[in-house]
Amino acid sequence: MDEAVRNQVRVRAGHVCEYCRLIQAAQPWARFHVEHIRPRQHQGADGLDNLCLACGHCNRFKGPNLASIDPVTGELTPLFNPRTDDWHEHFSLAEHRILGVSAIGRVTVALLNMNAADRVQLRVELANEGLPEIG
Repeated sequence: MDEAVRNQVRVRAGHVCEYCRLIQAAQPWARFHVEHIRPRQHQGADGLDNLCLACGHCNRFKGPNLASIDPVTGELTPLFNPRTDDWHEHFSLAEHRILGVSAIGRVTVALLNMNAADRVQLRVELANEGLPEIG
């Protein structure tokens, strides 16, 4: 994929991770990744409708996964899709932790390890600096 497409994805996302909503400015030393929502190994294409912006943490934990097991129901559940799902229908923020408020939200929070200690601490520091915890 060329740089023009990558830039389109970054601008469309507002320079915010489309999974955990961390702002790029919070980690200026680590450029966020343009990632495939449906990975290439699962016939995912390079079109804008299959690309999103992800921080390194979320991208690393997501890997080629499309779904995971809901910790509440035990059911196989698709991961959050930034192109088709509304973030606020699946997640909320409480005391610097991202909570899954739906099955999709729960599996995504768990698989992407969104509440790892360092991630929660980063959100605390952003809040203390008067910056948005999530974009």
